[in-house]
Amino acid sequence: MVYEPAEDSELLLESAIGEVREEDVVLEVGAGSGFVAEKIAKKCRFLLTTDVSPYAVKELRKKGLNVVRTDIAKGVKKKFSLVLFNPPYLELEEELKRDRWEDCTINGGKGGIEVICRFLDSLHELLDENGRALVIVSSFNTPRIFEEIEKRGLSYEIVRERSLFFEKIYSLRISRRE
Repeated sequence: MVYEPAEDSELLLESAIGEVREEDVVLEVGAGSGFVAEKIAKKCRFLLTTDVSPYAVKELRKKGLNVVRTDIAKGVKKKFSLVLFNPPYLELEEELKRDRWEDCTINGGKGGIEVICRFLDSLHELLDENGRALVIVSSFNTPRIFEEIEKRGLSYEIVRERSLFFEKIYSLRISRRE
């Protein structure tokens, strides 16, 4: 019931390794199995993970990671220099829904962007002045997600991409618009 690392997880890890600095205070939202967090924890000053699933939180604690059970980062009152998120980015059809916790790992909501939009709405409160976020998105929700980013006064650049059989996935670096 915890999201198993896949191509999108690997893309976030590659991007995070290329982005993280020793002085960074990092938040990984929806950390799931801890695949990314455990590999970058020693590469930054501090790392906090969040997940909405009690199963994921248990897994993250087992790995010795700092974890808060919450939706996105609700209630987290800290500023971060780097925020990571591999959100669910596909809309799960009604007949495929099975279990609340399993669904929240793969259901991005209407159009596959509801969860990403809620995350974008939280960025101004989570990012420090020069902070940046790395987020995985799918070709299924572009260019709409680019519009949503810009609508919130943020800017983005594609830092990595990967072609899969049926889609392209992108790692975006998002920051405050200058």
